[in-house]
Amino acid sequence: MSVGTSSAPGAHRTGRPPAPRRPGDLTDLGIDPDELPDGLVVADEHGRVICFNAAAARITAVPAAHALGQRLDQALPLEDLDGRRWWQLTDPYGGLAIRVGQPERNLLLPGGREVLVSARYVRTERTGPVHRVVVTLRDTEARRRTERSHAELIATVAHELRSPLTSVKGFTATLLAKWERFTDDQKRLMLETVDADADRVTRLIAELLDISRIDSGRLEVRRQPVDIGAAVGRHIQAYVAAGQPADRFLLRLEQPLPDLWADPDKIDQVLSNLIENAVRHGEGTVTIDITPAASPREEEDAGTSVTVSDEGPGIPEESMNRVFTRFWRGSKRGGTGLGLYIVKGIVEAHGGTITVGRAPGGGAEFRFTLPVSAPAYLS
Repeated sequence: MSVGTSSAPGAHRTGRPPAPRRPGDLTDLGIDPDELPDGLVVADEHGRVICFNAAAARITAVPAAHALGQRLDQALPLEDLDGRRWWQLTDPYGGLAIRVGQPERNLLLPGGREVLVSARYVRTERTGPVHRVVVTLRDTEARRRTERSHAELIATVAHELRSPLTSVKGFTATLLAKWERFTDDQKRLMLETVDADADRVTRLIAELLDISRIDSGRLEVRRQPVDIGAAVGRHIQAYVAAGQPADRFLLRLEQPLPDLWADPDKIDQVLSNLIENAVRHGEGTVTIDITPAASPREEEDAGTSVTVSDEGPGIPEESMNRVFTRFWRGSKRGGTGLGLYIVKGIVEAHGGTITVGRAPGGGAEFRFTLPVSAPAYLS
C-alpha cells in the first residue's frame, strides 16, 4: 500500500524533515482520507507524520495541524496496558526486515483512553527499509457496548435462573428428606411448583437459543400454511380457560385474507408474547385485528397484518424506540426483557416488519405484517 508521494529530493540530501502533507493532498488514492470512518495516520520513511485524518483527530483529541510534521511517537504517544511505550517496543523502522506490521490490539492514549490500533509497514522492496508506516485507529466504544450487553445478558440469565432453581432444589430436597410427613395434596402442590419452575428454566434456555440464532443470522424459518385467525383463537381460549373473562378479548378478522405461509411455531411465539404483554401490562379489552395489508416489500404479493392493542396506560413516548431492544421492560417488572427483541427477530426473519404505537383506546399497539409468498419450491 502506498499513501501519498515521497518527500522532495532536497529534503533527503539535507536531512531536513519532509514538508508535511495534508490529507486532502493525497489525490493518488482517489479518496479524501477525511472520508474514512477509522482514524488514519501515515508516517514517511523518516518517521514524520504526513497524514492525520479527521477521524484520527477526533479519536485522539489531537488537531491534525499539530500532529502533521511531528515524529510518529510524539504525535501518537501510545502505551500498552502495562504502561510501556508502544513505539519503543515495536520499533517499526528497525528490527527484522521481514516484518509487515502489527495486528490490532488495545493501546492507551495519554489520559488512559483506550483505542484499537493496528499498523502496516510499507516497503518499496521486500526486505528493504520501511517506506511508510500506516496506522489505523478505532474507538473502543462500540466494543464496550457489546461487552456491556453481554455482561447484562449473563447477569440477567444468572438472576432468572437462580429463583426457579432454588425453588426446585428446595422442594425436591424437602420431599426426599420428609416424604412420609406430607399429605398427597401437599406433595402435589410442591411437585406442581417444581414443574412450573422447570418450565421457566426451559423457556429461558429457549429464549437464549433464539437470541443466539437471531444475532448470528441462523434463525431458520420453516414455512407452512398458517391459519392466523385460528392461531389467535387458540391463544384466547387458553387465557379464558386459565380464568380470564371471555369478554376481555375481541378478535376482529377481515375476510378474505391471502394465504399465509410462515413458520407456525414461531408465529405462535410472536402471538403468545404480544397477547401476554397486553394481558399482563395492559388494561381493559385486548383487541386483535387481522387484516390483509400491503406487503412490506414491493416485489412480493400482499401481506397479512396482525394488530394487538389494549386500553391501559400504554408505552411512554420516550420509550418507544427502545421497546424492541434487549432487556427492555415496561413499568411492571417481571420477565427477562428479551421477549420483544425475539419477536422482532422472528418477524424480520419472515421478511416482515413490526411497529409499536399508541392504540385508539390509549394503550399500547403492536402491529406486525408478514408477506404471504409461498416457499420457492411451490412458486
